[in-house]
Amino acid sequence: MISSIFIGFGIFFMLIGTIGVLRFPDVYTRLHASSKCGTTGVISIFLGLMVFKGFSHISLQIAVIAFFIFLTNPVSSHAIGKSAHDAKVPMWVKRKTLK
Repeated sequence: MISSIFIGFGIFFMLIGTIGVLRFPDVYTRLHASSKCGTTGVISIFLGLMVFKGFSHISLQIAVIAFFIFLTNPVSSHAIGKSAHDAKVPMWVKRKTLK
């Protein structure tokens, strides 16, 4: 039951991140949605798998992979955002609508 809840939360966060990537207007907001929801979703799914599997060498391997993702996903997102900023990719500007 607990593992199903963790996996459900992970799927929910991944779905929200996917919707954010599709709906947000520029690379910076899309990057924010994908990195935050991706990290949270994957960690939650991996926690659910660890609870489902119990304490074994497989759950230890899942924990190592989760820790690696927890460290590398924000760093890679920062690197992508910095390279987009260095390449002068413009931010989205809200246009005034005519009434």
